Amino acid sequence: MTKADLIEKVTEKAGFTRADAEKATNALVESIIEALKTGENITLQGFGTFKVKDRPARKARNPRTGEEINVPASKSAAFSPANTLKKF
Repeated sequence: MTKADLIEKVTEKAGFTRADAEKATNALVESIIEALKTGENITLQGFGTFKVKDRPARKARNPRTGEEINVPASKSAAFSPANTLKKF
């Protein structure tokens, strides 16, 4: 499902106009991104949790040259589905 498909579903289910559904969808996505950037977790009951995970620094190999390189620590977004979503 693409973002456009999701907007169509919101239009149908909520009875919004397409423009309002697009605004609502964009606002939701932007709010989730902003919260994750500040390190907050977002929990949607019955759906799941978006959270920021820390990735530790590590050593890796360049597959072309075999040279060892250092990969710095970083943060990434992660999603954990709720039990109700896992069971469908």
